[in-house]
Parts: sequence; structure tokens; C-alpha cells
Amino acid sequence: MTLVGLEELRAAQQRIAGVAVRTPLLPCPWAADGERRLWLKPESLQPTGAFKIRGAYNRLAALTAEERARGVVAQSSGNHAQAVAYAAGLLGIKAVIVMPDTSPAVKVENTRGFGAEVVLVPPHERDTLPAELVEKHGYVWVPPYDDRHIIAGQGTVGLEIAEDAPDELDTVLVPVSGGGLISGTAAALKLACPGVRIVGVEPELAADAQASLRAGEHLAWPVADTYRTVADGLRTPSVGKLPFRHLQAYVDDIVTVTEDEIRDTVALLARRGRLVAEPSGAVAPAAWFHRASEVGGRVAAAVVSGGNLDPALLSELLAR
Repeated sequence: MTLVGLEELRAAQQRIAGVAVRTPLLPCPWAADGERRLWLKPESLQPTGAFKIRGAYNRLAALTAEERARGVVAQSSGNHAQAVAYAAGLLGIKAVIVMPDTSPAVKVENTRGFGAEVVLVPPHERDTLPAELVEKHGYVWVPPYDDRHIIAGQGTVGLEIAEDAPDELDTVLVPVSGGGLISGTAAALKLACPGVRIVGVEPELAADAQASLRAGEHLAWPVADTYRTVADGLRTPSVGKLPFRHLQAYVDDIVTVTEDEIRDTVALLARRGRLVAEPSGAVAPAAWFHRASEVGGRVAAAVVSGGNLDPALLSELLAR
């Protein structure tokens, strides 16, 4: 099981050009603290509101004509769902998306709006039903993270950071769920920008990746535990097998943030950064603001991975 290389990352960058937005690296003078400085990578500006379009389009665009004709199935709490639906629409491919019935309504509605068929199931069935649909209908499964094309597509985030970062950048903060984003981003940065530290960030209530990395073995948390966090995009009970290999090779550490820290950062990014970030998208900057001693570094870039936030929740958090 070889790691994703620079050639695959560059190929993905070319494949998604013109579909995924090349998001800017934004300086945040309002977030400076002494010599510490922060930059934000707002993947919330993507056409589907999150970074997932990068991997989804890279995966679907690489399908053969025969595979496209069969249609695709994917499972997701929302952002991968929207990305697969959007990419499938652009490429004329039938898409069926299995989503937990706890998914935010805005993500379900958007997925349907992009033309996909949505199947809502209890959370514990999200990862098992796709295999049944593949067997029954012959669909091609598009996994959310445990796939080379997905990892390479998400890794274009890292290529862009490497191209745009100031010379003094020493740390990059990336949220962790199934591991596709941090795997690709870490690979890109370690191969293109050696010396930069990669720090993953998880909610304390869904810290399976931190536990796995520190134990040196692949661990899983019960679904009932990970679904406690407000960061619905980070509730995956374990990182994928291929992503875990990338974590071991390229990620320097994983830190966790509390639910209050996540909520506070959503509000802070809206008020001071003028950015709408969903809780999952706020965890990386939350580590910068609340876990400075654990994160370390002087100049950091934090990936704001998505902005598909229920308006009612945003209103609640801004009123805190």
C-alpha cells in the first residue's frame, strides 16, 4: 500500500482545475498575538461549500465510460454527499447518496438540489448500506476518504498552501475525520515544502485519529461516542487504512479541542474574519486560538474545511 506521491497530486490539480476553486490563503492580522501570526485557507468558498469537491471530482473524472454508465453510490454526513452529487451532475453520472438521518437539513437539501438521490438511514447503517446497493444495482462506490484519487484530490489544498505560503510558515493545521484531507495535504506539504509541521485537529468527543496515531495502531471509536460532537463532519469513528499510513508518515501531531472552543471559533470567524465556518471547519483555527501551547509554531495556516452551517445554529452561536 504505497503512499500518494507528488505526481498523483499534480495530476489531480490539473484534473480539478476550473471545477474546484483555487481558494486564497488569507492573512488574519486580527488574529495576531505577539510574534504569532495566522493565515486561513477558506475551503468554505468552494461551489459545494467544502473542500470535498476536490477529491470527489478527481475520483469521478477518472472513471471509465463503463463505470460512469453504472452510476455511483457514496455515504456521507453531508459534505462528501454534496461534492459527489455536484461532480456527478457535471459529468452526467447518476448518483445515490446514503446519509445519516441526523445530517443537517441544509446538507440534505443541497445534496438533493445537486441532483442526487438521497437515502436517509440511522447513523450505524451509513457505512454498510452502500455495499448492499453496489451488490444490488452495480453502482461504483465512491468512498469519502479511503481512496488514492480522493486523497490526491484533497491534497491539492496542500499544494496551494505550498505555493502561496509566506517563507516563514512553520505549521499547518488541518481537521481530521476519515483522514482524506489531512493525508493529501500532509503529503503535498511534506513533499513540496519540507520542514513545515503538520498538526491535525479533532474534537475531544471524536478523537479516534489522535488515539490511533499515539498508539501506533488503527483504532475505532463507537458511533454513539463520535456522534456527540457538534462537528458533524468529523464524526467518522475511525480514519481509513490508507489515510492512517499517511498520518504515520507525514503528520507530526494531532491535538483536540472542546465543544465550547469549536462553538466560540465559529462565532469568532464570522465576526472578525467575515467567514461562515461550520463547526467541522472551525476546529483547525480553534486549535490556534485555544491550544497554542500544544500546537506550537509561530506562523501557521489553518484549513477552514467547510461552511455548510445550519442558519439556526449560526444564529445561536452568534448570540452567545
